[in-house]
Amino acid sequence: MSSNAIDAGKMAKLFMAGAKNLESKKEWINELNVFPVPDGDTGTNMTLTIMSAAKEVSALYDMGDIDMQSLCKAISSGSLRGARGNSGVILSQLFRGFTKVVKECESITIPVLAEAFEKAVETAYKAVMKPKEGTILTVAKGASIKARELADNGTEDMAQFLEQIIARAEEVLAQTPEMLPVLKQAGVVDSGGQGLVLVLQGAYDAYMGKEIDLTIKDTGASAGGMSAGVGVNAQANADIKFGYCTEFIIMLNKVFNIKAELDFKAYLESIGDSIVVVADEDVVKVHVHTNDPGLAIQRALKYGALSNMKIDNMRLEHQEKLFKQSQKEAAAVEAPSVQEQPKKDVGFIAVSVGDGINEIFKGLGVDYIIEGGQTMNPSTEDMLNAIDQVNADSIFILPNNKNIILAANQAQSLVKDKKIVVIPTKTVPQGITAVINYVPDMTVEENAETMTEEIHNVSTGQVTYAVRDTSIDDKEIKQGDFMGIGDSGILSVGTAVSEVTMSMIDEMMSDEGELISIYYGSEITEEDAEALRSQVEEKYSSCDIELQYGGQPIYYYIVSVE
Repeated sequence: MSSNAIDAGKMAKLFMAGAKNLESKKEWINELNVFPVPDGDTGTNMTLTIMSAAKEVSALYDMGDIDMQSLCKAISSGSLRGARGNSGVILSQLFRGFTKVVKECESITIPVLAEAFEKAVETAYKAVMKPKEGTILTVAKGASIKARELADNGTEDMAQFLEQIIARAEEVLAQTPEMLPVLKQAGVVDSGGQGLVLVLQGAYDAYMGKEIDLTIKDTGASAGGMSAGVGVNAQANADIKFGYCTEFIIMLNKVFNIKAELDFKAYLESIGDSIVVVADEDVVKVHVHTNDPGLAIQRALKYGALSNMKIDNMRLEHQEKLFKQSQKEAAAVEAPSVQEQPKKDVGFIAVSVGDGINEIFKGLGVDYIIEGGQTMNPSTEDMLNAIDQVNADSIFILPNNKNIILAANQAQSLVKDKKIVVIPTKTVPQGITAVINYVPDMTVEENAETMTEEIHNVSTGQVTYAVRDTSIDDKEIKQGDFMGIGDSGILSVGTAVSEVTMSMIDEMMSDEGELISIYYGSEITEEDAEALRSQVEEKYSSCDIELQYGGQPIYYYIVSVE
């Protein structure tokens, strides 16, 4: 092999080095976010996405004798399922496109890299409904164009090739504030683009022989677990027929067609129950309750290598649960597992945070709550786990955050046995409005249209605090200030929560506003919330005012106007 070609073993090292470089600087990336809010955002999301794949790559690398096909499956599948937030989903799509090209090669040459960069950009742009320039997409495109130019000019030195691509990516990144005025006003470059540059720089350092610790730690939020999220459904039964909850992912090395899938399911049914088999292009996700996990694992190995294996003793867990319940002298009545529930025509999944808001969604008939939202964006895998738990032919997903919609769409594309409809709700109040407007007598398509129309009649404002000094939307913000953030920007800034909230509501109000809903967070007392409600009622006496406990962290108030 030429010294200017990269084999699978070296590619694995480059990928892990890129992941580690991003992970080490994730907090810096978070600080580049335009809005100075206390959320885990771009850096966190991109890191969790790439580390989900890096964990798979590390397992293969440790086994030795790694091949390009298996490596590409690990990168693509791990990142797709672990993707969180818009930046994470776009990063996963870049990897998906990249691996589509390189998986066909025994080693990666400069022409192959140029083609792979182009496919990466093409795939990522297709995943975003309205691509915006001045983002990670633009940085990736700049690197891709440079890669093609160098390859066509006959560049033969791989180190020089990679160095010039990164230099071009950095140049484009530096230009992002000129493409997006909001970046220029905040005095930052695009955080997603910066994250991508860090991945490329880490990979380049490894190529050049820099000694890097490639130990990949379990982040605790990887894509493999099937219990992510907090469901309305809980899994426990005093009469447990099959004692081990067994979960794993098969990384396919042979065709897994409909017949193979049916045969595999039939075998699992012969040794257990509560079976879920979700097949994708490269992987199969498996869940089964059985008394002999080894039999399920042995049969699965016929189709490929296994990863993300998890075996839980449900009888032991159940005994521990009963003990804790008796200690509390409380009898918790748990919902049946998905297989024990009666089949429904339509189900609902909502992303939510805060015990009060969770209860509101449950009261409206939502089947499964995924804990997440602003403070931690759930992954595509979390969405797939939730879908597995809802026994319905059609399922509506309410992301309730603009940074979660892409992950929900990605989950939708991976599910083949149920009809998944993503209602593009960007806030919790929009999600509540969507559920309220569901009409059982209407078709799924009619409901999707109606719900999508209705959410556009909801204006949302959220009050939190600033984690740094900045200037945005022509407002000077100091660290510790309270901010009222609306659908399209910062509406109010000040040093008192109630005053900032009232100013925010003033900015949100229009002549059409008839209903003001206020959800107060975990750090607001009921007394303070009632005082705010009185202020709002006095000023907007012609409107209906609703006050409800939300219990959400970080955001003192969430307010909607309809």
